[in-house]
Amino acid sequence: MAMDGLLLFTITKQLQTYCPCKLNKIQNLSDEEIVFQLHTKNAGTVRLVCNVHSNTNRIYITQKTETSQSQPTNFVMVLRKQCAQCIIEFIEQIHYDRVLCLHLQCRNELGDYTNNKLYVECMGKYANMILVNQEGIIIDALKRIPVYENAKRTIHPGATYILPKQVKKVNPTEVTKVDMDTSLVDQIYGFSPLLSKEFQYRMANGQTYQDILKELLNSQSLYVYPHEYHCIELTHLHQKADVYPLMVGLDHLYQANEQQIRIKEQCGDVFRTVDKELKKAKKKLPKLQSSLEKSYDYKKYQQYGDLLFAYMHQIKKEKVVHVPDFETGQDVSIPIDMRLDIKGNANKYYQKYHKMKRSQSILQEQIEACKKEIDYFEQLHEQLQHCTVMDALEIRQELVNTHVMMHKRSRKQAKHKNKPNVLHLQVENVDIYVGKNNLQNNYITHHLSRKKDIWFHVKDYHGSHVLCKCEQPNEALIRMCAMLAAYYSKGQMSSSVPVDYCPVSQLKKVPGAPVGFVTMKSYKTIYIDPDREQIEKWIRKYKK
Repeated sequence: MAMDGLLLFTITKQLQTYCPCKLNKIQNLSDEEIVFQLHTKNAGTVRLVCNVHSNTNRIYITQKTETSQSQPTNFVMVLRKQCAQCIIEFIEQIHYDRVLCLHLQCRNELGDYTNNKLYVECMGKYANMILVNQEGIIIDALKRIPVYENAKRTIHPGATYILPKQVKKVNPTEVTKVDMDTSLVDQIYGFSPLLSKEFQYRMANGQTYQDILKELLNSQSLYVYPHEYHCIELTHLHQKADVYPLMVGLDHLYQANEQQIRIKEQCGDVFRTVDKELKKAKKKLPKLQSSLEKSYDYKKYQQYGDLLFAYMHQIKKEKVVHVPDFETGQDVSIPIDMRLDIKGNANKYYQKYHKMKRSQSILQEQIEACKKEIDYFEQLHEQLQHCTVMDALEIRQELVNTHVMMHKRSRKQAKHKNKPNVLHLQVENVDIYVGKNNLQNNYITHHLSRKKDIWFHVKDYHGSHVLCKCEQPNEALIRMCAMLAAYYSKGQMSSSVPVDYCPVSQLKKVPGAPVGFVTMKSYKTIYIDPDREQIEKWIRKYKK
């Protein structure tokens, strides 16, 4: 569902509590998602996210620290130039519409105060962010709309900013009478079809319009359903909702989709490289196997050479000659290269015989190496399916280290990190570490672990290394670690996934093997059903 005006009104009420505040940093999480770091008087430093993607547009305060893009977009550069270190005096909603206006007190190049406005339009496929000066002229917009695309409302630097056109309706707080036969969308500002159905359903069951509106305007929660959400309970859906604090719920919405968008925008080259290398290796393997099959016939070419030398003076040069075999006496057909004489053809077959005989061991080695390469890139492909931006960047570094990818230069100097971005949970004073790529797995297994710690890994699948820093974990901890190992693996969507576990002292690193690869001497196995909702609850509750 798209955000409606009344939901945006409740969001605006919470955002107004942070004003006035100072705008410190501006970064882009993705091409259509900008985060503002605000220094507030009462709440300290908070992060305001403005998302104007056509399907996920919204504005909210986040507690997470997401990785920003290394190269800022043009619009972010304009915002930094025009609005750096400005004061957000207040935030207002325009006529209960899906438009927010941030009133900014900025300084121009001469140091004089100017009053700019940043409009955030959360209007579905028309969602946009537009920076306007105090004369009402557009400085720049995230999505520019030139006059030849929309003559009625041009969004382009230098054009006059015009608010989206509204049909005349009644303000929701001034309603005296509701026509139950007509959708509230056509009568009152701020209503979406979903909210209209909820109001009419409740009013048909005895509640008054004013009571429902009061509940909505005072709501501090977000009710999230499988395909809908709002700040009041949507009773007409007859479904169970997940209830979050308003800003937490907005942060949680579309989390998986947005994570994938951010990863592909910032690390799309990693996905393309892994897919390309995997496809290349899979294409190469049958060719090697075919060559090996052909090499088993090498003795045939030795026979051709022997027969040609033996009957050299008795046969006439033709495209195919027929000579009797030494042992069986049956005729053997031998193709002849007409550019060479009989002796030259015999020598050519001997060369082919020696070459194919030598190639067998080489081809077998290449086939084994190709299978390992396929296995390795399938593992990386699986890791990329449930990784964060930081995890994907670590996978890129791994590919750079193995010379699969070239080092990517950036204007922004990346801070040197000694520790990979492992998932760290603390349950009942027991530390649990989860690796989601090879570098993290290697770090957990060979740097964080001690001999008596318990190590988990899914059986017969590529997956995460999970380390439990406890010598004798109880059954609940064992099942928790096993579920984490099963969830962050190729068996994520399966049931009764086998997970092996053992003390770290039973692990052995294989010389020459890829990063993170180990074998176990002795171990136990537990069968577990991965539960995504349970994993997310554990992460929210126990993540360090």
